Order: sequence, then C-alpha cells, then structure tokens
Amino acid sequence: MFTYKVGKSLTLLVGLSMLLVACGSPAQKPKASGTVTIMGVVTGKGEEELKKALAPFTEQTGIKVVYEGTNEFATLLPVRVDSGNAPDIAMFPQPGLMADFARDGKLVPIDTFMDKTQLSNAYAQDWLDLATVDSKMYGIWYRAFVKSLVWYSPEAFAAKGYKIPTTWDEMIALSNQIVADGGVPWCLGMENGNATGWVGTDWVEDIMLRTAGPEVYDQWITHKIPFNHPAVKTAFEQFGQIVRNPKYVVGGTTGVISTPFGDSPKGLLDNPPSCYMHHQGSFIAAFFPENVVVGEDVNVFPFPPIKKEVGAPVLVSGEVVAMFNDTPEARKLMEYLATPKPHEIWASFGGYLSPHKQVNLTAYPDDVTKNQADILTKAKVIRFDGSDMMPGAVGTGTFWTGIVDYVGGKDVDSVLKTINESWPQK
Repeated sequence: MFTYKVGKSLTLLVGLSMLLVACGSPAQKPKASGTVTIMGVVTGKGEEELKKALAPFTEQTGIKVVYEGTNEFATLLPVRVDSGNAPDIAMFPQPGLMADFARDGKLVPIDTFMDKTQLSNAYAQDWLDLATVDSKMYGIWYRAFVKSLVWYSPEAFAAKGYKIPTTWDEMIALSNQIVADGGVPWCLGMENGNATGWVGTDWVEDIMLRTAGPEVYDQWITHKIPFNHPAVKTAFEQFGQIVRNPKYVVGGTTGVISTPFGDSPKGLLDNPPSCYMHHQGSFIAAFFPENVVVGEDVNVFPFPPIKKEVGAPVLVSGEVVAMFNDTPEARKLMEYLATPKPHEIWASFGGYLSPHKQVNLTAYPDDVTKNQADILTKAKVIRFDGSDMMPGAVGTGTFWTGIVDYVGGKDVDSVLKTINESWPQK
C-alpha cells in the first residue's frame, strides 16, 4: 500500500474547528458553519498542492476548507470518530478502512445526494465499485498511483551498458551483474512512522499478482484463501531473494527498515550511484530534489513479469474521499471533487495521477507522467493495493508489522501464521 506522508502535529485552530463542526452520527445535520474540515495523509509539498487544487472551491462558494495532514491517519481517525470528533471529510488511502466505517454506519452515502450519471461519466466502473460498500456508494477517487514501476537513472545505466530487464530472471541477472561490478542494485527503504512496512507489502503484492495471478490475488485479499497459503509464502520468499540479500540493498536489512521511504531513491542520483533500481509507485517523483528532471535524470520501466502466462498486471493504489458529517458545505466539496477541475490542477504539479476519465493527458507536465496515466487507463488487468483492501487490523496492522519482522529475519511461516490469525472473524 501507499501512505504518502511525512508527519505533522495538530494545531489548536484545527482542533477547535473539529469541535465546532463535528457530529456524532451521519444522520445528524449540524447548522452550516461556512467551513468544511478534511483529514488526510498528504503533508508538506503535497499539502500545499492540495490547497491550491481546493482554492477554486473556496473562491466559488466562500466556504473555508480547513485541512489537517497527519502521518498517523490510520491510528488517529478511529480515535477521533469514536470520540465524536470526526472530520467532515476524510481522504482514505485504504478503501478497506473506509469500508469498515461505512459498515459501522459512520459514513454518509454520496449517492443519496449526488448525480449517479455524473459519477459514472467521471469514473470507470471498477473505480465506482471500489468506492461502494453493500450496494451504497461512499467515496470519490481523487488520485491514483501506478505501483508496478521500477525507477532508474538512464545516465547510470548507459555508463555501465545495462539494459532494461523485461522479465524477473533478467532483473535478477542484472542485479547480479551490478554486484559483480562493485555496485548495489536496489534502493529500498520502508520507514514511515506508524505506517512502516507498506513499502514491503507493495513488493509482495506485485510479486503475488505475477506468480499466482489476479484470481488467486482476489481470493487472498478477501481471505478466501488463508494468509499462510503456499502462494503467499512464495511471494514473500521471492521478495526475500532481494530484500534479505545484503549485497542487493543499500545498508542491508537494517538500512531497509530504518531508511525513510521518501529518502530511499535518492541513491539513484548519486555520482557514482549508491544504487541502480528502485521499485516504487508514481508518487515517489514528489520526493525527488527540485532540480531533478523526470524523464531525463530518472525514468521508469514496468515491474517485469515473472510467469509468462500471467503477464504483467498493474498494481495501483489511490485515495478515496468519504464524508462523515452531512453538512451543506461537505456536500458541496464532495461535488466539487467529482469535477475534473481539482484533478487537473493537482496533475499540473507532477507526481499525481487521476482516475477521473475526463482529465486530459495534456494536464500532466511531463512525458513520464503522461505515460503512467496512459498505463493506468489502458491496463488490461488492474488490481488495487492488497493491504489497502484488507480489513484495517490486517492491511494497516499485522501485514505491515509482519513484513518488517520478515525483513528483519523472522521465519516466513511464523510471520504468515501470525497475520492469518489476526484476520477478523465474521
């Protein structure tokens, strides 16, 4: 899964705003306040870009948007909801967590006040289905990420005569060649505060799709097969061939666990390179230094297939916006987010892809991002980040911690057994 965040403390102003507009139940309709509050995971540069994308909404409506970015989203939001202090709107990086709140009756179905035709014109059915729980639609997708990518430096590859691998075996052969040449093949960092581990789960999910296929993948994320199924063990161990090989990753396993995910690809840009390849989603471009030209200094190739008969499915993630408090301001903001306008504004900054069908490719600032957007819309097989689709206790809990334990040296069988036993009983 992806959790794009760096960390930010709550301010007194935000806390007071939450108390003024929060309500305990979606059925309650508090008096309009002229303000809508949002909680999400984007911070820093991403937060500033989000505010620019939302600025036209305030200009058009006069409604003030108070945004709160946090690196403790999956932990903080349930506490806030349980205490009756929910934000009006939350930007969920995990649709599984959104579904938990929907089933508990904490969210407002948007198809009760939004035009279904507008939504179907804006999004493909797969995205609408991902925002639907028990036949009711709760969310609007405001951004997506292609995860099945490997970043590299074209200049560094050219200097060594390395060729882009088109299969897993070729990628391992290239890794071995880099080691033989005295280099380190992979940049890999999993540290992200309470969300540490999601980088590793992305690797496992991409490998699972390419070894077991999309049908088994679907069974896995819904627990129709156990988490300690042989197909899952195979994916973990194939990831282990890279992450637990000290010659393959910068800093060995200690470096993997302790290096912040946003810092880890910077070794691609060192001279000479500290590493040559980095498996990460399209969003990582936002973490490159400002002087880096995407498409020249760094570029991408598709995460290669492992089994020919399975091909190369595209793993994606994204963030879906859902509503806790049914206020006129929140309704208007949800309607605004279903239009192309905010998507195109954010797309212009780079490092952003939208699943909105009406966003033109010309909105994207470079050929690499346009290519990723094209991959997103043309992929024959797309599957959403598995940990984001699992129940929160697993997807943002034991799967994250379990992958850290595995990278740290714990045996795979005990890790998978622990995760499997944590799956909520019906």
